[in-house]
Amino acid sequence: MNDVRDLYEALILDHNRQPRNFGKPVGCNYQSHGINPLCGDDITVYLTVENGMIKDVGFSGQGCAISTASASLMTEALKGKTVAEAEELFSHMHHLLTRENGVASDLSGLGKLKVLAGVHEFPARVKCATLAWHTMHAALHGEKSTSTE
Repeated sequence: MNDVRDLYEALILDHNRQPRNFGKPVGCNYQSHGINPLCGDDITVYLTVENGMIKDVGFSGQGCAISTASASLMTEALKGKTVAEAEELFSHMHHLLTRENGVASDLSGLGKLKVLAGVHEFPARVKCATLAWHTMHAALHGEKSTSTE
């Protein structure tokens, strides 16, 4: 294993063991519940949006290490972004994780989210990593629930 891969694994394990922004923020005005029926990941994403800006974001629930780390990393990335920037990031992450059309994504500008790039090599884990993103997207569109099914 190389040093970069070791670093990425350590970051995922850290976000799984100590998830950031875990819980429901006070004053949240958007939320959705997401489930991955394949492995039982079950999360709720909460957003506080004011004037088109994501002021706060949190999540609750339980899931595998990839699901929890993805949700934790997502919450860190979304704070302070506009709703339009969040939707753009959702599209970018979906493409990164699914590699639609077999094309690799540009990793520039993703910061710590790059750690999830290797998930596409494990198709059974793609739905784990995308669950938080689909749930955030559903929340912003007023959908009470979503599934990676």
